[in-house]
Amino acid sequence: MTPEMTKPTATADKMKTVKAAWDKASAGPKKDAAQKHYKAVEKAWTAHDDAETTKHFDASALAVA
Repeated sequence: MTPEMTKPTATADKMKTVKAAWDKASAGPKKDAAQKHYKAVEKAWTAHDDAETTKHFDASALAVA
């Protein structure tokens, strides 16, 4: 299997992990920031923009950390 073939699955798995962390986070500005980045991840992923997807994944994870 080539890396291109596993990319959608890896991204989907990462999205599930970030979403689960966001769901567990307490309400407040950090959760709001994480939600903003998560929505940006969905948009970038749909547009096949790997750089933006990664950037927003990282920002979302940091926001709820």
